[in-house]
Amino acid sequence: MTSSSFPSGWVSAKLKEVVQPRSVRVSPSARPDLSFIGMDNVEAHTTRILGSIPASEVKSSAAHFLPNDVLYGRLRPYLNKVAKPDFEGLASAEFIVLPDQKHLRSDFLRFRLNARDFVNFSSRLNAGDRPRVDFEQIGEFEIGLPPATEQVRIIRKVDELFSDLDASVAALERARAKLKRYRAAVLKAAVEGRLTAEWRKTHPPAETASQLLERILAERRKKWEQAQLGKFAAAGKAPPKNWKDKYPEPAKPDAANLPELPEGWRWATVEQLVLRSEYGTSVKCGYDGRYVPVLRIPNVANGRIDLSDLKFSLTKLDFESGDELVPGDLLTCRTNGSIRLVGKSAVVREPLDRAYSFASYLLRFRFVDAANIPFWVHFFLASQKGRAFIESKAASSAGQHNISLSTLHGMPIPLPPINEQKQIAVQADEKLSVIEKAGEGVERQLVHTSRLRQSILKRAFEGRLVPQDPNDEPASALLERIRATRADAPKAAARRGRKRAAAGG
Repeated sequence: MTSSSFPSGWVSAKLKEVVQPRSVRVSPSARPDLSFIGMDNVEAHTTRILGSIPASEVKSSAAHFLPNDVLYGRLRPYLNKVAKPDFEGLASAEFIVLPDQKHLRSDFLRFRLNARDFVNFSSRLNAGDRPRVDFEQIGEFEIGLPPATEQVRIIRKVDELFSDLDASVAALERARAKLKRYRAAVLKAAVEGRLTAEWRKTHPPAETASQLLERILAERRKKWEQAQLGKFAAAGKAPPKNWKDKYPEPAKPDAANLPELPEGWRWATVEQLVLRSEYGTSVKCGYDGRYVPVLRIPNVANGRIDLSDLKFSLTKLDFESGDELVPGDLLTCRTNGSIRLVGKSAVVREPLDRAYSFASYLLRFRFVDAANIPFWVHFFLASQKGRAFIESKAASSAGQHNISLSTLHGMPIPLPPINEQKQIAVQADEKLSVIEKAGEGVERQLVHTSRLRQSILKRAFEGRLVPQDPNDEPASALLERIRATRADAPKAAARRGRKRAAAGG
């Protein structure tokens, strides 16, 4: 907004004209009694402080702040991390500390830095994976400065409106947590056989899980033998003696140390159920690639393949027969910075419109029974028991969590008869669909409250949230005092220096 766009009594000024950062650095060992706020202790977009740690646990020098100073997160400014502690403490050097002062109320400044227009401004200043801004850069941002008394009225009104919004958000977050617990309960009941306990009483299986596994293992070996014979034929060679003895037997579960299963079920391993499994391609990809679409973690969504955000290989990929994704393939995330995303999976449910590949941080499993088993394994991976296995076996290094193909091969999995798998899928999908729709409604409401929050801030800083009072001292006089105080600061410092020298003499 231009100066003329602001209400009467306001003045346009650069941020650096009305506030200067506090640049005091302190060794945490010198002040172990204080609390330390790191970037992770401030919630993105809400100005909420999530907690702190004792300064005694920190090694590197930190920024010193006083009660009611504003902390502005300069690392990745798009995260919009702004806070106003009500206590003295130390903060990560990734925070710019802006002191509380009479002419610019700290709550007004906190809200101003939290507003979308400022976030957009600061986010465009620098590029890279870990962009940082400094005060010299953000100090160029133009703000509308209201009279001091109007700042107080704005703060009170924003607090009042945000209090109502915060109550709504809290209720939505409780609903989200409840839906998450309900989803976990449905999956737990599914993989333990409790979801179909009543159905099982009147629907004896035509084929038990033991018979199913025997059939799968026989088909698995048959497919291997056919593939080997094909290789011999392609090479113009006759199969050597005892070639069948080289069949790699899949890992078996240690059923003696596993819980008892419902009647007709049995334990298996993932490896016993698969025809083939492999890591994805490490070929470079981009939105402007001209070759094969390569699925990534964003394409693995809610148990399904989402093709709305595709990248393509930048170089040509030579597919061998069967390398492309086909219906029944299960893709699983093997590595991520968040342990919650390791093991996230999706099933290719429909024929794809062309040949698709998948990235190296995904694993592909192709099962002997492609019509039923992939859905069952997906359920198990998403269940509490599947998550417990993955999170206990995942290796961690350099902030990344990883589950290997061999580890997932050995994962024990309860195997129901096929007809019960189908029934579980029907019942679980019905319940999970209701949960998913309710969850989408919650997420829409949360997005709406976030937009309302920004709308309130926009009105506040355009002077349209509270009425102006003609009796207020205009902000132009406030700005003049700020400038005069700054101009006098070197002289005041010199006077203090002379007094100290005289006292010492």
